[in-house]
This record gives sequence, structure tokens and C-alpha cells, in this order.
Amino acid sequence: MNKFFYYALLLLCCCTLTYCQTNKPKGANQVVATLETKVAPPSKIDFSSSPVLSPQQSMEQMQVEDGFEVKLVASEPLVSSPVALTFDGKGRIWVIEMNGYMPDTIGTGEEVPSGKIVILEDTNKDGVADERKVFLDSLVLPRALCLIEDGILVAEPPRLWYYPINNDKPGKRVLVDEAYTDGGNVEHQPNGLLRAMDNWIYNSKSSKRYRKRGDTWQIERTHFRGQWGISQDNYGRLYYNTNSENVLGDYFSPGLGAYNKNQRSVAGFNKKIVADNKVYPARPTPGVNRGYMKDVLDDSLHLVNFTAACGTLVYRGDLFGPAYGSAVFVAEPSANLIKRNSISEQGYIIQGRQAYKGKEFLTSLDERFRPVNLYNAPDGALYIVDMYRGIIQHKTYLTTYLKQEIAKRQLTEPLNCGRIYKVVPKGKKEQRGPLPDQPTWFVTLLGHPNGWVRDYAQQRLIDGKYKEVIPALKQSLKETTNPLQTIHALWTLEGLDALQTEEVVALLQQTMWPIRMQALSVLPSLINKTNYTQYLPVMERMVEQKDTLAAPYIAFLIHYIESIERNAANKLVKKVVKQYPDDIYVADAVISNVEDRESVFLKELPALVSDTNLAIYTQTNRVITQIQNAQARRNPEALKKEFPKGAVMFTSICQTCHGPDGNGVQSLGPPLNQSEWVTGNKEKLISIVLYGLTGPVEVRGRLYKAPEINGDMPGIGYNKELTNEEVAQLLSFIRKSWQNNADKVTVEEVAKIRQKLNTRQNAFTVEELNAM
Repeated sequence: MNKFFYYALLLLCCCTLTYCQTNKPKGANQVVATLETKVAPPSKIDFSSSPVLSPQQSMEQMQVEDGFEVKLVASEPLVSSPVALTFDGKGRIWVIEMNGYMPDTIGTGEEVPSGKIVILEDTNKDGVADERKVFLDSLVLPRALCLIEDGILVAEPPRLWYYPINNDKPGKRVLVDEAYTDGGNVEHQPNGLLRAMDNWIYNSKSSKRYRKRGDTWQIERTHFRGQWGISQDNYGRLYYNTNSENVLGDYFSPGLGAYNKNQRSVAGFNKKIVADNKVYPARPTPGVNRGYMKDVLDDSLHLVNFTAACGTLVYRGDLFGPAYGSAVFVAEPSANLIKRNSISEQGYIIQGRQAYKGKEFLTSLDERFRPVNLYNAPDGALYIVDMYRGIIQHKTYLTTYLKQEIAKRQLTEPLNCGRIYKVVPKGKKEQRGPLPDQPTWFVTLLGHPNGWVRDYAQQRLIDGKYKEVIPALKQSLKETTNPLQTIHALWTLEGLDALQTEEVVALLQQTMWPIRMQALSVLPSLINKTNYTQYLPVMERMVEQKDTLAAPYIAFLIHYIESIERNAANKLVKKVVKQYPDDIYVADAVISNVEDRESVFLKELPALVSDTNLAIYTQTNRVITQIQNAQARRNPEALKKEFPKGAVMFTSICQTCHGPDGNGVQSLGPPLNQSEWVTGNKEKLISIVLYGLTGPVEVRGRLYKAPEINGDMPGIGYNKELTNEEVAQLLSFIRKSWQNNADKVTVEEVAKIRQKLNTRQNAFTVEELNAM
């Protein structure tokens, strides 16, 4: 790089840094200063520093797939530390600003109420927001929002609030859920608030779903899903991920199968849709939390696998073209990139692969480019929420290594930058103005090629309670040439409480599977004592005719028939089990209906199926074993009283990956319950908790490794705020919880090991621990 140009660029970046720190929004038509620059090839760029770049400069550091371009939508000073957004019918963007996140490497002032919800608008229609309106301020680490009816849901841990909207101002808030989050830290708390096709609101990192019925909020149990970000496909199935996994998702509609509290997992949910976790950054990425460990970075210091995967998005726009109809995008802020995956399905099995070998859809040479969420939009483009900052790792797990990387490149400040971009095909016009508030027009839009528009039309018809369009919606059910319009009409009628039994029966007999699937999925809202005899013969006929696609759905629906007529439900169970005794998806669906009756059900099975090696037996026995283990647990309330600090720490740090029952969490962490690593050698356990564990680990004779679990457990010893007493209480708590009954860990034992390892920076391997 030319020396003169290098110093000029450095000078400009210093000016930009000052700009981000000191300028505040002053209203409309604020313009961020930019300077045209030419980007040197990566091999000639000095990566020893990470200067703050203006939005234009940062965009010039991006490499996007051929045929596409990145456009700026909003930037500081209009937006600061954005983490989530949504659009209203006027095309305005409502943004969550998490300004309090990690002000420095020890999180000083993180609990200061500095978070906001702002409304951004492009008043001069040039494609870039120029007006900012603060809707809510003084929030502590807000993380998700959802517009519904005449108000907005706001997630502010630990609570979920609903604010009526009056003239772009908040009315008196209503508490929806005082325990929206239950423990966890900023990286491991619920988020998303996705208003899905089935008219329920779902979250990542959560097992709750929400729905507004009049002035009442319903809260129901659902499957636990993901970590940060959640999306749906055209049929309402959910997609998500964890920080180290590319794409996870569900084979079945989200409202089914979460009925049995004893069933820790249900086949077909939380599936690995794309198992390939490789990433291909454009620049060296030494600033990742465990960059010191073998195989985290390659020889050129590029991240090898996902470490901060988030913002999963099923692209449903109408701008990119047919080739992107199966695209699922994932953000990786630690590697400054966005990945594209391609999804396909065979029956109800969904599988995917990375779209490219050795490259990404979008990469950046700017280390501060931090894409944390991705969205579909009214104009069909792909929107990117860029938190634009240096520190992205939360203090709970921040290693000494990463603290040093942050210091090297002065990544702590500034804290009040932030950008929103959109990716569009070159030469295509993506403009779409405000949607007219006309009910008949919304009915037409239910068949629009843009999924965002279809969703909005459905939601607006329901929110507006537009009963006058019911005849037109019913007509759409009969016209199945556009299946997506039929499906959205179905769920719109469900939301308006206007769906009739004979209409659903007709759809259950459609030849197109997506329509049959939705008709089965809507039954829980409709089935009752009056009409179940009309649905039952249709479902029985599906089983007899070996409708393998419908079989798991019918097995899930037994739950609703059973609450009405036990004998009818038992008859359907027998038909399903006899027809599909070795189908794991049908087996788990059946078991989801027998909560607290699993042992009785097992005794009844020989009359239906003789071979005890088949899936219906193995899956039932698995759940019974889990119940027996849970029944042997020690008194959790007594342990909380004995180790109060340890119990709090377990909830906030360990529970999210290892489960409240200590039996591990799929895709995240192995069991702590009856683990020899927990109940055995204290020195090993203290060492693991302080400095982490990497690589495969065997627990009770079973080998756990990525991608079944997260390949690395971070340590908490890097956090100097944690006292020896707190660590001792935490370890004592888990050594005596569930079926564990090992002796306590003392403060002195923790202090001794902590002193012995005070210079350690990297996680332990099993081999190191076994050598102790």
C-alpha cells in the first residue's frame, strides 16, 4: 500500500472515530461524511490495526457475490448498536439499540438503562434513512421486538412487555411475561419474537410461545430452539442455530409435539439441516475468543468453523430470483461474513448444504463489521443489522487471549456506531412504497411472491379484525392454483376464528402435500367435541392408505382427540403404531401424547408390535429411563438454600448449555448429571470450570463431540470479578444436584488451583486433565 495513502486513510479513520463518539442525531437529513477509497488486495493490507471506517469505506471493504451489491440504509448518528429490527406498513424500520452491551472488556455499566427502540424513516425517498424518532428509551439490554395489533412487544430481560402505540408514542405498558428469560446471560437469553404463519410468536433460546387473544396473552410450552435469531420458511417451519452450528430447524409445524414434559427431545425438531460448519473469512480473524486453540484458526489465522453463528434467515423475497428460493443465510460476526446455504426436502425431511466451496455470499475486510441479524423486507431485499463495534464477545466467557487482541487493535471504542445495509441484485429496482390499508387489497397480497408481504397481509387482516373479507378468504381456499395464497388464507381465517370444519376436511383430501400439511397443522385450533367425528375418519383413512407424509402429523394430533374421546384416540394409536412401528418420527409423535403414562403404554405395546427392537420400543424405553433419572434427583430447593450463590451462577452460566436438569442440551453441552467429570477428581473439575475444555469428551461411556455438542466449553476463570467462594459454591451445587452426591468443593481448593493456573490462557484437553 502506498505510504502516503496509508497515512491519509489512518487520519481519516481517526476523524471517523471522533465522529462516532461525539455526534448525536439532530433530526432529518443528517449525512455521514464519506471518502472514496480504493481497497488494496488482502495480501497487501495491514491487519495489525482495525481503524473505524465510515459506512462508505466499510462497504468498500465488502466482497459480495457476483451480480449483487450492498446499499446503505441507515448509519450513525441515526442508529447506534442495533441488534434487531422490524418493518411497519409505512416502510419504516423499528430498531432495537443495545447500547449497554459490553462497554469495555469487563462490561462496566452494562446494566445502565441506555437501550432504545427507535423508528427510522427515509423521508426524501433516496433509499437512506434520514429521520430518527425515539419511541422508547431507558431500557436495559433490550433484545427483540414485534409489532402486533396496535402495539409492540418488547423483550427487556427478564420481562416481556406490550406497549400500545399512540401516534408513534408508547402507551401504558402491559406485562406479558415476568419470566421471559429465566437465568442466562446476554449471549444465552431468549430473543426473536417471530410472528409465525400459525399466528403464534416464537423465540430462539426459549421453550415458550405467545399469542394475543383480545386483551389476554396466552403462553404455551413449545420446543426449545436455537440461540440467537429465528426464521420461518414458506410453510411456517422454523429455522435457527447455535453459535457453533450453521443451520438447525424443524421438519414439522412448530405448534406440534411439545406436550410431554418427560420427553427431552422429539424426533424431527432441532434437526441439523446443514451440518457443514466451515467458514471462509476474507481476512485473518485472530480476534476470536479461542483463537489460541488448535484448529480454531488455520495457518493464515482465518477462522475455520462457526463460533458466533446467528441471525438465521430463510430468504423469502421476490428480488433475488428463483435460484435463491431455497436459500438460508447465516451471519458470522466474529468472521465478518454472511453465509448462504441451499436447502432441499424429500418428503418431510429437510436437508441442506453450503452454496459454495471455499467462499461466502458476503465477506468483509473490516473487522468491525458485525452482522448480528438478517431480515426479509417489504422491498424483497436482504437486510443486514451491523452492530459495528470491536467487542462482540460477552464478558462471561471473554478469554485473556481475546482481551489482548482487543487491546492490540484498540477495539473497545467507539460504542455508538451502527449500520443497516441491504443486499440487492445489480440493476433491479427494489423500491416498494407504503402498503395501502385496504382489506380487499390485503386478501390479494396473500398470494404475493414476497414472503414478507404475504406475512404482513395475513397479520394486518387479523389485527384489523376485518370480518368483511371472510367470503373472499374462503374463496381462496378453493382456488389452489397458488398454494401459498391458499395456505395464508387458511391461517388468516384461523386468526379471525372463521375457519369451518368442512373447509378443513376438504383441504385434508387435497393431493398437494403442502396444503394437506397445513390442514393437519391447523387442526389443534379447531378440533372439539362437536366436530372431531368429522376429522377422525379422514385421518384414519390417511393411515390406512399409507400417507407417510401425514403419519407423524396424525400421531401428534392424537393429543387433541384424546382430550375429547379416549377410546377414539386409542383406536387411532393402534392404527398408527401397527402401520409405522419402526418410524422414529411417528414413534416420538405417539410418545408425545402419553405424558406420565409411558410405562403403561410400554406394557400395552406387545399387543400391537412384537419386535422389541423397533423404534416404538426403543424411543419409549428412552423416555422411561429419563423419567427414572429425574425421579432420583436430590431436593433442588434445599440445595439452593445451601449454595445460594452457586445456584444463581448455575442458572446464569451453566444451565443454558447443560440444561436445568443437568442432562445436557442437544447441540450445546453434555450431561453434568452422573458425570464422572463432575463427581470425580476435584482438581480436574475446578480446572475445567476455570479455563474450559476443548475437544471430544466421554461421559458415562458415551463420546460427545462436535457437532452433536459445542466442541468447546468456555471457562469462567478469566472473569476476575468471580470470587473463589462463588466458584466453590457453583461446583458444590452441581456436585450435589440431581443424582450427584459428591463432597463439597472448598474455597481453599479453588484458590489453590486458581493460583496454580494463574498464567494459563488456553482451555484444557482431556489428555491434559487425565495426566493430572
